[in-house]
Amino acid sequence: MQNFTILELLLVVLIFAIYFLPTLIAFLRQHKNSLAIFLLNLLLGWTVLGWVVSLVWSVMK
Repeated sequence: MQNFTILELLLVVLIFAIYFLPTLIAFLRQHKNSLAIFLLNLLLGWTVLGWVVSLVWSVMK
């Protein structure tokens, strides 16, 4: 079994934080469509377009 270093674990956490940045912004701003933004980010965030759309949507009122 492979042991992970602290640096590798921090890198994984950072990648997840960046990936779910639109969701975090939406929940922190109490966006009325937070759940929809989360689902869009989860399902289409792996595409650049889906991630950008969810990011823009999360900062809009």
